[in-house]
Amino acid sequence: MKNNFSDIQNTIEELHCKYLPFKDGHTADYIPELAHANTNHFGIAVVTTEGEVFKVGNCEASFTLQSTSKPFVYGLALEQNGQEKMLSKVGVEPTGDAFNSIIELEKQSHRPYNPMINSGAIAVSSLIQGTSFHDKIATIIKAFESYVGHALVVDENVFLSEKKTAHRNRAIAHLLRHFGIIEEDNIEEILDLYFKQCSILVNTIDLATIAATIAGGGVQPFTKNQVVHSNTARDILSLMFTCGMYDSTGEWAYTVGLPAKSGVSGGLLAALPGKMGIAVYSPLIDERGHSLRAVKVFQELAKKYSLSVFSHEDN
Repeated sequence: MKNNFSDIQNTIEELHCKYLPFKDGHTADYIPELAHANTNHFGIAVVTTEGEVFKVGNCEASFTLQSTSKPFVYGLALEQNGQEKMLSKVGVEPTGDAFNSIIELEKQSHRPYNPMINSGAIAVSSLIQGTSFHDKIATIIKAFESYVGHALVVDENVFLSEKKTAHRNRAIAHLLRHFGIIEEDNIEEILDLYFKQCSILVNTIDLATIAATIAGGGVQPFTKNQVVHSNTARDILSLMFTCGMYDSTGEWAYTVGLPAKSGVSGGLLAALPGKMGIAVYSPLIDERGHSLRAVKVFQELAKKYSLSVFSHEDN
């Protein structure tokens, strides 16, 4: 039944059963620590803006945020710096390129196209305010704690693994400094801030709660705290919709139609504005860095419930 979510628990249980045997894809082994993920882990969670929770599978299994952190750290920087400053450093246009592209940096503006790709996210990290590195990372962690409603920690092993193998990201950061997008010389500190945000540990329910917070105009569904301003939530949603799925954003808009963000650890979150946040975790990813099980689950949910923001049905 379109737009009637009364059977959502049964639906996600059926989808979990259907795709649990699905073994296509691979772990993100270019970050060695992520290669150790349990490929059998598979969780689906739905959190409504009213605080209802529906879950199935390994929803308590921890994984690192990776690129699912990008929209929300952008939101933090946006509230600290304002729209004008942010737009001067990072654009809001989709790229059609891979997440680690550097093509746009050689063009006339030298400005990253958007904050969802690595170059944009690294530029955003350079704009986080604080008196020291520890103050800045504490601010980022506190922001995510406000979203999920409990304490969070960084997986230091993943952080060190990312730091050790981050030659391309290091090159991107130096290009950003060369072109004046990054204004400070503390390149390694900025990169460490970026790697640390990507290495924050969450679970599938946390990810769905973050999405539900944005879907609810920045109001956390359990604490009812205003985590970010409603205008910030709107800006985050718009960037997730146009840029959150990298070079498959158009396909995602066509088949799912929700603001979303993926991460190479296997997390994928999406928001149905005004209604709910949905998250899926499975560490088997495709060549674009999206969890394969998650994409299939979202496509089926979107079809069954007419989730697309372009649907004419009442959501």
